[in-house]
Amino acid sequence: MHTRRLGRSPLELSAVMLGGNVFGWTIDESQSFAVLDAFVARGGNCIDTADVYSTWVPGNHGGESETIIGRWMKRRGNRDRVIIATKVGSPMGPDLKGLSAAYIARAAESSLDRLQTDYIDLYQAHRDDPSTPLEDTLAAFGRLIDQGKVRVIGASNYSAERLSQALELSRTHSLPRYESLQPQYNLYDRADYEQDLAPLCVREQVGVIPYYGLASGFLTGKYRSEGDLSQSARGQGIGKKYLNPRGLRILDALGDVARRYQTTSATVALAWLMTRPAITAPIASATRPQQMDDIVAAAAIELDQGALATLDSASAEDRETAAVTGA
Repeated sequence: MHTRRLGRSPLELSAVMLGGNVFGWTIDESQSFAVLDAFVARGGNCIDTADVYSTWVPGNHGGESETIIGRWMKRRGNRDRVIIATKVGSPMGPDLKGLSAAYIARAAESSLDRLQTDYIDLYQAHRDDPSTPLEDTLAAFGRLIDQGKVRVIGASNYSAERLSQALELSRTHSLPRYESLQPQYNLYDRADYEQDLAPLCVREQVGVIPYYGLASGFLTGKYRSEGDLSQSARGQGIGKKYLNPRGLRILDALGDVARRYQTTSATVALAWLMTRPAITAPIASATRPQQMDDIVAAAAIELDQGALATLDSASAEDRETAAVTGA
């Protein structure tokens, strides 16, 4: 699998990034190991997780995904061959959240322990913390970089305004800069990224590693009716958001393009993301090793203009409105 440089950093990411949100949630440790093995066997080298994965599961306390990844790297002896991205800032418990300097230092040590490593390749602010000055957060990350505990920093779920402010502070105050942005972005969820964030990331050479590249599995095509939603723990949320005329229209377009290329809807959805401005590597999760074939195949497909036009037309967000108003 080919690689792409992340922003202006030295990190070279495989064209697809493996999402670790399912580890310790919808799949156990042995299943997670099998998925991780399948990913690297096909040329993948970058894995995304967060300290908060997966506090929402009854009995979990957070850190489950990091712990599984750490045990896997220890067992395989491959730490120097994989790029590990994790995050800080989401609530881990009372008073365990945010991007203050003290909390970042504390949370980083916990993540390093769980990952069984002495450095994090990409350490990301999981979400903006308006209560902490941006320069304090960047300075805290800078100390971790100076200590050799972090190589590169990134932002997740930042608005264009706040990301722009952070980048300007990095320039004017000699602070480390966010080399990546991790937004929600896929063929269905387009507007928030494309309107303001994409132009900013292109202009500032910020690499983008979008999450929910397959819209929580919806874009695979396996959820087409209410009856399909019981297939996974995420089914109900998928149904409320995506099972509508626009969502079904996107699935039909994906199916059409997939048949042309003799591949799957999941592969086409990820291949489409790879054509978008500033995208370094879309993040996709898997619960079975067999799913890795569809995910990795996206890096080898070049969608032509006809395929891109079909997908863009189907996913246009204003089609229903235009039909009603006659616009």
